[in-house]
Amino acid sequence: MAMPILTGVDGTPNDVTRPESIRVLIADDQNLFRDGIANLLSTQAGLEVVGCADTASAAVEAIRKLRPDVALVGWPASSINSHKVFAAIQEFKLQTRVILLISDDLKEDFLDAVRQGCCGIVPKQTSTELLVKSIRKVHAGEFWLDRTTTAEVIRRLAKKGAGNANTGARLGLREQGGALSAREREIVILVAQGFKNKEMAERMFISEQTVKNHLHNIFDKLGVSDRLELALYAIHHNLHDQT
Repeated sequence: MAMPILTGVDGTPNDVTRPESIRVLIADDQNLFRDGIANLLSTQAGLEVVGCADTASAAVEAIRKLRPDVALVGWPASSINSHKVFAAIQEFKLQTRVILLISDDLKEDFLDAVRQGCCGIVPKQTSTELLVKSIRKVHAGEFWLDRTTTAEVIRRLAKKGAGNANTGARLGLREQGGALSAREREIVILVAQGFKNKEMAERMFISEQTVKNHLHNIFDKLGVSDRLELALYAIHHNLHDQT
């Protein structure tokens, strides 16, 4: 039975964590790819590879035991392996944030992956620089989607809304962004960066109910139905990188 590697790639015990490091787990059944990513990340300042796994069961066990900040998952979004990882994180209420490493030749339902809890989608062919940047962004509470993936998510969102008179709005293409107040735009940015209602309330020095009221008004103005679609709107309009 395949077991997770419970030590860092440099052989140090997992309870010896470098200060301020982002703890990363890598799950993929291709040994060469998995080990290559582990070796690359182990040279990056502020990152610590705490373990690797080559099966879904090993990944779930490692996530439960090691509690990594970020898990890089190399299985397709629609695979049972990925589903098991997302289900375990939700079941045990873990804080691990998942980045899917995807192959360009696979047609994925990225929207479904994001709904399951995926926080980032990165092509396996990406550069080390962008992979490291995605890990840092996701760890900071933001979504990470490259332009190609964002376009695919929006395309699938449009397909799901086909035949609906509100399809254009569900795409996040409704040109009502200018109608938002400064406070509402701030909330849109924070939602896209992964902040919850309570966190936004504390950050903005307002009540949680006021945040909910603002969100209700934003949904109406932009024609979106939930936080995911609002986040996609922000991503499409390049609002998510603003501070």
